Formats: sequence, structure tokens, C-alpha cells
Amino acid sequence: MTADEGWRAHEAAADTSWIHRLSPEAIAGFDLALDHAKKAGKDLVQMSQDDFPLPKASAEALQAALRATQGHWGMCQLKGFPVDRWTESDCRLVYWGIGLHLGVARTQNRASDILNDVRDAGGTYKVTNGRGYNTNAQLDFHCDSCDVVALLCRRTAKEGGASKIVSSKALVAEFARRRPDLVETLRGDFHYSYQGAQDPAQPPYYSIPLLGSADAPFAFRINRKNVSAAQRDFADVPRLSARQQEALDLIDELLEDPALLFSMWFEKGDLQLLNNYTVVHSRTSFVDHEQPDQKRHLVRLWLAVPCSQELPLDWGRYYGDHRAGSVRGGLRGSARTKAFDDFEIRQAERMKMPRKPFAARQATAAEHEVA
Repeated sequence: MTADEGWRAHEAAADTSWIHRLSPEAIAGFDLALDHAKKAGKDLVQMSQDDFPLPKASAEALQAALRATQGHWGMCQLKGFPVDRWTESDCRLVYWGIGLHLGVARTQNRASDILNDVRDAGGTYKVTNGRGYNTNAQLDFHCDSCDVVALLCRRTAKEGGASKIVSSKALVAEFARRRPDLVETLRGDFHYSYQGAQDPAQPPYYSIPLLGSADAPFAFRINRKNVSAAQRDFADVPRLSARQQEALDLIDELLEDPALLFSMWFEKGDLQLLNNYTVVHSRTSFVDHEQPDQKRHLVRLWLAVPCSQELPLDWGRYYGDHRAGSVRGGLRGSARTKAFDDFEIRQAERMKMPRKPFAARQATAAEHEVA
């Protein structure tokens, strides 16, 4: 495979350059920053990088991991965070501090959470407004609504819970080899349900292509569960055409192709970073421990990052901005606060990232071009 066609499973297994390990010096730097942040005692959205100051080794480790997500692999596994000796609140504080050095955090759900606990809370996955992060179910392959999704592993499951990753470039290349006649179908609009996580001023569904236009940097996005939910729940959503159904079915088939599908296991202290435009991810089901303090627990952070790529122009109507390095993405939910909005403005300025005010409706491609 060429670099333009992404990577295949055997390549990710053989070349582990996407795995980074923290040095003792870098780990010590996170401990120092944690102590500083605890003494400052600020609410998360009142914090800045100055409240979580990182020494050079720690900052460089984070930036190297972030750069890896924007390159060939579209992913990085940064190992070695000492989560066993940090309390849960310490982990959350460190994680938020990490985010302050990487980009601008995004809200993630109906509750407008900025740090999301990924653990089995008894939720149901494939129902109206269902989300996968609070269940132990196997998840469909999907891309999250942000530039980079980060997962910090505090505890692993008793059994299962493997992370499944596919290179979107390799997926599309194989799709084109098998069905070149359907490639343009991927570039048409597909309607998705917000699963109740939209702003109250937004409609309950949105449309976006699966594959970006040929004249833009490569970008791919899939979440078939939410496409199916839009078909099920909203009568005014256009019905999928036969060709769209064919395209979705072939994507589902290819996502489980052993030649493309790479599985990895989380270990305690792992920080996984994924580029949502160039890799697709999922998770196997898991069986948890009996004891509450041993149950599987990851913490999720969604980020807009300053090194992000330009998106296709028409994707701006969902993400809010198509410009490279802009503040975009996230699910606004129903509980965004002025404190978070103020944080977003300050953090965007600190990261030197352009930011547009929120527009409730989806703008047209022409409107984004003018903007």
C-alpha cells in the first residue's frame, strides 16, 4: 500500500512507530503540573495552560503524539501515565490539563459534558438517543464529531473491550477497487440523527457526505447507527437510495475485513489519540469485574486541534467551520454554559485558533464560502 492509501492491519502490527512511551522525566513533569493545578483549585473551565504548566519533556511528548495523529497512521498510543497512583479526580485534572496543551475541548453529548466517563452504566446502545460510551456493548464502527478523540485508560475490563481501528484511506481505496461505480455515492449527503445531543436551536438531524470532495484533503466519516436512527425516527428525512444502501453495506463488510481491521488492547495509563477524518474506530463488547473500583473505566476528551486539516467546504455546515486549525466540532447538547463559552473563547485565543460564533441552522456551502 502507498502512503496515500493509508495502512493495513499487518502494517500497524509490524511497524509500531504509532506507539509512544513517556520518559521518566515526562512523567515527573505531569506530577509537577498536577500539584500546581491542585494548589490553584480552579474549576476546569476557569483553567488555562498557566494553571497546568508542563516542563519541556512533558510538553514535547504530547505534541509528538498529536503530530502522529495528523500523519500516516492517524493515531497514537501514548503509554505510561501513572494512573494507579493518581486518584480519579487527579486523573481527570491531569487529563483536562493535557487537553489545554493540545487544543480546545468540545462538548460531547446531551448533557454538554466536556470529560466523558466511558464505562458500563447500564445504558442501552441501539435505541433512540442511545450512546455507546455508557454500555458494555460492542460498538458499530464510527467517527466522533471532532478533530481528535482522546481516551485515557484508568482500568481495563475483566474480558474484552478491545479497540478496533481501520484506516479510512485504506478502506476507501479497497471500496474503490471493488465498486468504483459507487465512489461518487459516498460523496452525496447522508442524513444522521443527533441522538438527542443537538443544541435546542438545532434540528434533530443533519446531513453530511461520507467521503469528502476529490479536490479537498482526504476526509471520511461514518456512523451507520445514527444514519439508521435518522431513517427510523424522522419521516421528513429522505429515504436512502438503493445505491446508498449498497455503499453502506459494502463499508460494513470492509470494516470487518481482517486485512484492514487492526485490534489493540488498552493498558492502564494508555492515552489513545485518533484522527476522526482518517481512521474509523470501534470496540468489542466486554465483561466487567464485580468490584466497582476495578470496573473498566476510560475518560474521553474531544478536541479541536490547531494542527488539523482543512475540511471539505460542505462539511462546515456540520462541524461549524471547514478551515484548517479552526475551533469546530463537538455536540452542543442542552446544557452548555456561559462559563464554557467564555473558556472556549479564551482557549481559542491562547491556541491561536480561528473561531466562528455558533449558527443554529446548517449553513449552505455557499454561505461557508462567503464566510
